[in-house]
Amino acid sequence: MKQRLVVALILSTFALIGSVQYAFGAAVMSVDLGSEWMKVGIVSAGVPMEIALNKESKRKTPVIIAFRDGQRLFGEDAATVGLRFPKNSFHYLLDLLGKTVDNPIVKLYQKRFPYYDIEADPERNTVVFKIDDDTKYSVEELIAQILQKARDFAESSTGQPITECTITIPGFFGQAERTALLTAANLANLKVLQLINDYTAVALNYGIFSRKEITDNAKYFVFYDMGAYHTTAAVVSYQLVKDKVTRETNPVVQVLGVGYDRTLGGLEMQLRLRDHLGKEFNKMKKTKTDVFTSPRALAKLFKEAGRVKNVLSANSDHFAQIEGLLDEQDFRMQVTREKFEELCKDLFDRVISPLEQALKNSNLNLSVINQVTLFGGSSRVPKVQEALKTYVNAELGKNINSDEAAALGAVYKAADLATGFRVSKFIVKEAVLFPIQVTFEREGNSGNTKLVKRSLFTAFGSYPQKKVITFNKNTEDFEFDVSYAEFDHLPSNEIQYIGSVNLLKIKLNDVAKVIAANTGENVEPKGIKAHFIMDDCGLFSLSGIEFVADKNVTEQDEESSFAKLGSTITKLFSSGDEEKKDTEEKPTEESEKTTEDEKKTSEGEATANKTATNETESATPSATEKKATSKIVNIKEPIPHVVDTLYGVQLLGDKFEEARKKVDDLNELERQIVRREGALNALESFVIEANQRLDEDEYASCATEKEIETVRKACAEVSDWIYEDGEGADAETYEKKLAELQEKSNPIYARHWEHRERPDAVDTFNKMITSAKTFLTNAKNMTKESNADKDIFTQVEIDTLEKAITDAEEWLTSQQDAQNKLKRSDTVQMTVKSITDRMMLLDREVKYLINKLKIWKPKVKDTPKKSKKSSSSNDTTTENETTKTEETVDEPETVKEEQDAPAPEKKDTEGDTHSEL
Repeated sequence: MKQRLVVALILSTFALIGSVQYAFGAAVMSVDLGSEWMKVGIVSAGVPMEIALNKESKRKTPVIIAFRDGQRLFGEDAATVGLRFPKNSFHYLLDLLGKTVDNPIVKLYQKRFPYYDIEADPERNTVVFKIDDDTKYSVEELIAQILQKARDFAESSTGQPITECTITIPGFFGQAERTALLTAANLANLKVLQLINDYTAVALNYGIFSRKEITDNAKYFVFYDMGAYHTTAAVVSYQLVKDKVTRETNPVVQVLGVGYDRTLGGLEMQLRLRDHLGKEFNKMKKTKTDVFTSPRALAKLFKEAGRVKNVLSANSDHFAQIEGLLDEQDFRMQVTREKFEELCKDLFDRVISPLEQALKNSNLNLSVINQVTLFGGSSRVPKVQEALKTYVNAELGKNINSDEAAALGAVYKAADLATGFRVSKFIVKEAVLFPIQVTFEREGNSGNTKLVKRSLFTAFGSYPQKKVITFNKNTEDFEFDVSYAEFDHLPSNEIQYIGSVNLLKIKLNDVAKVIAANTGENVEPKGIKAHFIMDDCGLFSLSGIEFVADKNVTEQDEESSFAKLGSTITKLFSSGDEEKKDTEEKPTEESEKTTEDEKKTSEGEATANKTATNETESATPSATEKKATSKIVNIKEPIPHVVDTLYGVQLLGDKFEEARKKVDDLNELERQIVRREGALNALESFVIEANQRLDEDEYASCATEKEIETVRKACAEVSDWIYEDGEGADAETYEKKLAELQEKSNPIYARHWEHRERPDAVDTFNKMITSAKTFLTNAKNMTKESNADKDIFTQVEIDTLEKAITDAEEWLTSQQDAQNKLKRSDTVQMTVKSITDRMMLLDREVKYLINKLKIWKPKVKDTPKKSKKSSSSNDTTTENETTKTEETVDEPETVKEEQDAPAPEKKDTEGDTHSEL
């Protein structure tokens, strides 16, 4: 009995700990949002770095969303709908984010999928898909719904709500694309902790599992990714670096160079094969209709081309076959790998180019590269691997999970950025792909205006970082532009896809007013400083503009010698750090005049200091003497300014709220559809199950003829109603019908349950009575009358327990006799609840005596005092005389727990809620 109680306490303690972890646990996710597939990484309390499964229990989901008959479908379901209604099924959406309809990428998309009806947003000129006159969706709205579905997968896997995430993106995404994706996440009510480049996420994942191999010496790797839509190569370095501030040594992964081809990927290969199959079908002359004019036929060809492409990666030939391709005509044709490679010959010739670009931009050559590692689905094509292996002249690395590495690397970063997790430090340094510069006009010496350019963020410089640029000749309102800089490091065919190279136009107001308010003989202007930042997401922004000046302030100080000593020590430890911080914060170039002014200021300060020193040496003031001191105060006055975004009109204000309402309405509609389907399934299942049960004697015997007739009639009426008038009913109506059926059938099911559970309850009660009798027999020997040394129980307590046992036996016998006289269809007299209630009465009496037994302690008899001499020799005898053997009392087996058992000790878990990876 005691062992069972201990086990129960241990189990309850574990349950308590588990509930605390659940209550205080956190969960975050990552979304590897590819052009074709989506993988969702999750981290939650006790489950570090896992891939969430979708409703089909698969680890990746097609990035497809479809609309049909008022329903919204995702993944495999949407792909199925897309075969019949291609115009209503949308895929390969990622590269359309942030692009205007006149962008070459959009034109290419329309050429590849001609059956889509694409319009320009009247205000933003971005892509809008038109389904009908009343139904249109922007790319942000479609991506937002896909992100919501990703969150559903993550929440189903973790059992917790999720609001924070990281999202992988192609590294060549510019400001417009990154901003549009953040807008989509905002529509989905997701907080994006970071947009992380896909190759960086893979590099981080590789570094996490190769941490022990990272040393003080840099190691260089190339991660080559050929996906569905694009190809990217990134050169990264791994190295242990010691932090100058914290003195900690941490691994660092840094992106050194990147090369990419925006239109080279498995999609283009699949389209080449699709068009080849279509031409061959037309040559067969099975129908007069051109296969390329039928959207449904094109969708079928596209799907089959993808299947054949994948099979040809492992086989030399395969048959493409489609039933009812067009006009109910079947299609079957053999395709060889040789023919496939011939169709894509020019694509395979471009395989090496991204790798060459990455090496060139990193200023490294292949001789120092430790390994070229492949990831991405299309990197499995044999011809791609053959071209890379020939160029590298070494074995290619295939030691990462090419499907899941990006999602796992991104979710590691999510856990690092989110609160509630503690991860091992791994520093990541991204690289700027598109350099950014500031352009402004300046009047030259001859009076002519010239255009001046200043670089802010150079190509392949690290980010996040801050930059400052100083304008020291402007005293009136002026403006300047921010744009992408030169693209010498990019191939010419890639530049056209970037879109607008102009990013911001910034206009400054009230410049003269601000300067005039901060002028004087003791004020030295330092110019107008504009502060810029590139954050973790790779987004560039202006953080502020201010007028800066140094003001010489004279004040009377009463300073003791101890105060002087403290000031000197403070300056000794602080001045160096402040100067260093100021230097790091202003890495951009400034004008020649600024340098000269700084020289003059330094010389002036040096002279003033020298004079002050001489005066101090000549005088010997007392410790409390008042003295005039001079110090430089830095003045910073914000300047009003207006920022115009030039790279695209963002979804803001009323347009954003309108889009959010559209997405929320779709979510609510989907919830209603799910609820309706669930209610309908529950109603249909209940009707079928009720009829089946009433055919069984086990249930039929528990009902009267009238009850059986009533339930069968109600089920028949509901069944007829479902397939006639109730076909379009709402969820509430189905739920109401189900409640009416349950009300009629529940009395039958309740009787059946009582008859099924009663024997076990009676058996348990009999065992309790037997155990109580055994306990009573032993307890009778522990009264004052029977055993003076064990005066534990009183006679009244013994009599009370004995009466409780007798009453229990009599009640059980009488109730069984009464119940046995009834039919199974009669109202149950001896219910399971009545049995458990009687058991509790008996259990209460037994527990009272058990607890009294546990707290009882035997009385110690007084022993006569003995002399020291005799006591030492009789120690053994005395011990034996005073030692008593306690009798063992059998406790009833049915007593599960002690009434006054101590509660398990609660530990303070508030500080232990972190999940460690």
